[in-house]
Amino acid sequence: MQAKEADSRPIYVQIAEDLKSMILSGELAAENRAPSTKELSEFYQVNPTTAAKAMTELSMVGLVEKKRGLGMFVTPGARERIRAERREAFQRTYIEPLKAEADILGLTLHDIIAMLEEEK
Repeated sequence: MQAKEADSRPIYVQIAEDLKSMILSGELAAENRAPSTKELSEFYQVNPTTAAKAMTELSMVGLVEKKRGLGMFVTPGARERIRAERREAFQRTYIEPLKAEADILGLTLHDIIAMLEEEK
């Protein structure tokens, strides 16, 4: 993936989010080696410091850990933690506003489910 110019977030945040998506999808499994700073900087065509900052972000929240002399590795449970984080964000971003709008419109849970099923 390339950093998206239209995305207003800092590039290191975009890279960290891409890596989280890879962990969530299983592309980067628990206890597997994460891409090195050099690999990330070449892939994203960014300064190695920017790539290192992305890895530092993931390390600070415990999604990757450094194994001396071997590199960074995905921590056990990282996938589940990312899934929980994204579920909470989904709730705040989509479900809460949906519920508020449904209340205003007088829609029931049955009405919403029917609308969702129409979209299949």
